[in-house]
Amino acid sequence: MQASQSDSALGRRVPAWLWLLGALTAIGPLSIDMYLPGFPAIADSLGSSVANVQLTLAVFLIGMGLGQLVHGPLSDHIGRKPALYIGLMIYVAASVGCALTHDVGALAIWRFLQALGGSAATVISRAVVRDRTTAQEGARAFSLLMLVMGLAPILAPLLGGWVLVVAGWRGIFWLLAAFGVTLLIAVRLWLRETAPRERSASLGPGEVLRGYAALIRNRPFLIHALCGALAFAGMFAYIAASPHVLIELYGVPAQHFGWLFGLNALGLIGASQVNARLLHYWAPETILLRSIWFPLLAGLLMLVTALSGSRSLVLMMLGLFGFIASLGFIGPNTTALALAQVERAEAGSASALMGTLQFLLGTAAATLVSLWHVPSALPLAGAMLVCAAGAFGLHRLRGVSKASGLAKEEG
Repeated sequence: MQASQSDSALGRRVPAWLWLLGALTAIGPLSIDMYLPGFPAIADSLGSSVANVQLTLAVFLIGMGLGQLVHGPLSDHIGRKPALYIGLMIYVAASVGCALTHDVGALAIWRFLQALGGSAATVISRAVVRDRTTAQEGARAFSLLMLVMGLAPILAPLLGGWVLVVAGWRGIFWLLAAFGVTLLIAVRLWLRETAPRERSASLGPGEVLRGYAALIRNRPFLIHALCGALAFAGMFAYIAASPHVLIELYGVPAQHFGWLFGLNALGLIGASQVNARLLHYWAPETILLRSIWFPLLAGLLMLVTALSGSRSLVLMMLGLFGFIASLGFIGPNTTALALAQVERAEAGSASALMGTLQFLLGTAAATLVSLWHVPSALPLAGAMLVCAAGAFGLHRLRGVSKASGLAKEEG
């Protein structure tokens, strides 16, 4: 199935509003990765242990998962910009709290609040794309936003390390607070309200739960959302287990691990930009149909390598690179196709449910490989293959392609 040669909402150049959404999407990766180099300094400054400081990262991830469930319905009810204002103000205040704290327990609380606020940027960015684009254009937009996901793991720790040297670990949180203020101003000046005039009638718990229940019953939406979430769960497993596998089992020097991690991230970036180009000519479902095989084949390669007892770093890296790069095709298209199945008035809630599914499945995959202790790459290969097989199986369910062809195309 070929797509139209013209994409009205995006054109051939990246519009300014999409650059702003990219900056908003960066809140999560920057907040997670920038302070990682400061763990020892934070522990020493607060009279605690590195293990306790690491718990503040887990608390942040929980806050990101829960916060999306709040901000999605909120943006459907009061509008995208007001919900963004609330989230960003919470984020800025919590970032200042992190910078001023003198106790690791208080830091954990502030980090949780920082995540609750910052999650608004993540969930509402997806909703704005749904508001302004068709499924075809939305897939291109999400491909361009993938640049953030790929670059952040590479650049954020480097930026955090530089700030750590210049201004200490507290300077990292002051910089995040300043970034939040900058985004608040940018949203006020350059992001127009995109939520439809017909807003959700109530924010009561019962109404919100009924809205989520209706989304779960929306089979085309749920299948595409789960397909994308399962594929990304494989990446969570990779993030959790790849240091152990590559450094301890395959003998990669610790100082070189970052280069291999960055290589896979570049694969994700490159594939997402190829996907954006292909979307000028092919529909998202067509590209998804042809790329859903990639992580499955990559997972099989890793599993065979692990079961054979091979210590071939080349084979293992080929599998890892193929899996992570394939997300550049699967992520944007499943996101766009899932959101195309819902009305604009419920795009915030749909975006929230998608983000929470990614968080829950990703946490489960990362926990699985962390608890499965064997002197082999089998836990990593097995978890990634299960995630790939689940995504592949869901996409092959009877009627998915037919349902996708009926996706709503209003902008």
